[in-house]
Amino acid sequence: MKKNSLWIRTVITLVITLLGIYLVFGPRRTPTAADFTWTGIKANLAQNINLGLDLKGGSHLVMRVKTDEYLKTLTENNAQAAETAARDAQLPVTGSSVEAAGSTYSVTLNLGEGAQSAAVAEEVKKKVDFVNWTESTTANSITWSLPSTNQTLLKNQAVEQAIKIIESRINSFGVKEPTLQRHGSESSGQILLQMPGVDDPERVKRLLNADSNLQLMKVVSPPSPNLSTFPTEEAAKQSLGGAVPSNRRIYSYTERDSSTTPADPQTRPKQFVVVEYPAVVDGSELRDASAVSRTGNEGDYQIAFSLKPGGAAKFGDWTSKNINNYMAVVLNDEAKSIAFIRSRIDDQGEISGTFTKATADDLALTLRSGALPAKIEYQEERTVGPSLGADSIRAGVTASVAGLIFIVVFMLIYYRGSGINAVIALVLNMLLTMAALIVLDSTLTLPGIAGLILGIGMAVDSNVLIFERIREELVGGKTVAESVPLGFDRAFVTIIDSHVTTILSSVILYLYGSGPIRGFAVTLILGLLINLFSAVFVSRTIFGWVLSRNPNMQKLSI
Repeated sequence: MKKNSLWIRTVITLVITLLGIYLVFGPRRTPTAADFTWTGIKANLAQNINLGLDLKGGSHLVMRVKTDEYLKTLTENNAQAAETAARDAQLPVTGSSVEAAGSTYSVTLNLGEGAQSAAVAEEVKKKVDFVNWTESTTANSITWSLPSTNQTLLKNQAVEQAIKIIESRINSFGVKEPTLQRHGSESSGQILLQMPGVDDPERVKRLLNADSNLQLMKVVSPPSPNLSTFPTEEAAKQSLGGAVPSNRRIYSYTERDSSTTPADPQTRPKQFVVVEYPAVVDGSELRDASAVSRTGNEGDYQIAFSLKPGGAAKFGDWTSKNINNYMAVVLNDEAKSIAFIRSRIDDQGEISGTFTKATADDLALTLRSGALPAKIEYQEERTVGPSLGADSIRAGVTASVAGLIFIVVFMLIYYRGSGINAVIALVLNMLLTMAALIVLDSTLTLPGIAGLILGIGMAVDSNVLIFERIREELVGGKTVAESVPLGFDRAFVTIIDSHVTTILSSVILYLYGSGPIRGFAVTLILGLLINLFSAVFVSRTIFGWVLSRNPNMQKLSI
């Protein structure tokens, strides 16, 4: 090997090695003297490596999306929307009914005298999404039914939507490297969530269960300043003739800024208001939400929100036609605030209330991430304590060190001086594998440690193949200077073959495996790829320096 080529290979090896050492043991900030003490190095190592639930501790949750409830709500909403669409178009309809039990989900719109079913159906479908529903008509009704295949499709969509919303909430909450995926059979509607290092799992559960059903609705009331409120729900119902029609809702409302009400919101008298249904704009049109404080007091936070362009256009058109009328901001079936419309409002609004910063932040987060398509229920909950995770780390490290020591002793005894070469390549392989995990921001799990140990075995196997080929060349009468490069060249094909087949198997494990299996696959793939550098490139460079110092070497310690 030429001297210039040898120096280039040496510089590459040193640069990569130093970079790996810094990534594994160095701080992720401006270094201080404390970072280079034994305590600082251990602290940096613990901070640089992301540990999974089985090593760090945390919460393990299995939840189920109530997909049947989702289909029931969808059916009821479609029935109300169909009736409203027909009445808005001044078509004769007498009401609607739903069937949402078992595997049957249908909406029936009852027609009045002289109604043309085709004209009614056409008008309804302009405003109501009945794409996945089958339509049938009689002389005095139209029925939309949801086939079983489309029920399965919508249920799967609800689960996938729930996963996206949960992921958004968890990421905003700040959980490091969570595992979130479907669990069990496809029809179970189950979701697995693992949260390493969570110190307040109950708050996360509350956040996941939190509703964020925001609606902007018109209050049934004379124009400003005559807001109609009722002291009881029954009084509000009597104002509607004793029964609540399908296009009205009654919500509780606690007046916030009245000088006659006590300061404590819990003691303020609760009132009730009647609003028009459906809402002018709902939470699906929300673009952003954030907690704000107008006074700087801890208990006086509000949630400022903005609407998407489509919702803003709809809201602007409605407010321009309802100046001096009242609008209620309804959140989770409670009128949080009521204001009268002074002028056209396009895309900005505010939810007033007695929120603390924490509750306002959580509520803003649930609004931003959207409402879950259906409620979730917890079916399994486990908590892995930090001490149990520490035991797993200790066992994994012990196994790795024991295996490494055994291999080092074997290589030094069996291959003598050349075994030192193999040990250097082996240690470098472990160092660079950990550095690669840090660069990729991967999570190290207990199966990942198993993949790391298996990678050590594969690295030793590569050295054994190379050394045995060198031995064969020496036995065949070749000189040391001839045997070393021939041994590397002839073993290289075999090493590539074994590595490629193992990497392909690991890729399949990664693509189709669950979280722990994927952790095993990632560490094994990284270890094998790095081994091509450490066992071939670095090891050959070391032999190159040995031969450069003694070109006429007659005997190799192997």
